[in-house]
Amino acid sequence: MDTDERRGGPAQDEHDVTSVERLLEVYPGTPAPNSLAKESRTLTPSHTRIIAAAPFVVVATVGDGGLDQSPRGDAPGFVVVRDERTLVIPDRRGNHRLDTLRNVVADPRVGLLFLVPGLGEELRVRGTAVISTDPGELARHEVKGIAPASVLVVTVERVYFQCARAVRRSRLWDSGSRVDPRTLPTAGTMTREAGGFASDAEAAAYDAALEERQQATLY
Repeated sequence: MDTDERRGGPAQDEHDVTSVERLLEVYPGTPAPNSLAKESRTLTPSHTRIIAAAPFVVVATVGDGGLDQSPRGDAPGFVVVRDERTLVIPDRRGNHRLDTLRNVVADPRVGLLFLVPGLGEELRVRGTAVISTDPGELARHEVKGIAPASVLVVTVERVYFQCARAVRRSRLWDSGSRVDPRTLPTAGTMTREAGGFASDAEAAAYDAALEERQQATLY
């Protein structure tokens, strides 16, 4: 058995890029000056406006269990800019796996990707986070009288916008790009294929109750 296969990864071949030297051969040249100049160590007024307009952010973390990326979403402004170095993200009800929070306890490094519907640029933030249960902070993030169990307090180290090429190539916000969800696997089907349900009937029952359950447990 190949060494890489024993470690759980794919076997390497001659086309794999495994060094910085080889990487720079594949991508010769230097970064455009503006791609470096746009990076900031603090949140600027423009960054703050984008975060206030964002209803969705992806939180990337790393811990003992490996890497994880978790979506967070709510009304625009749900992520609060406390100051130019600090963001606060409420942890709304979820599946109780706690993947993100377990990772933050083990390793405070986080990466954030903010998306605003209709805006081509995304906002990328890198920093460290701590989980807080401060009662005053939790109360500030109440929705419908329900406070989150905790908040992530993120200390910003780097922030910059991502250019719109990815959004334009994907036509992410174009109405013509919308996919009919009925043509894709359901949550029950994916759980069934992963071994979580013993029968198609169980999967169908899960799907039938899913929307009502999610609406009842948003907060």
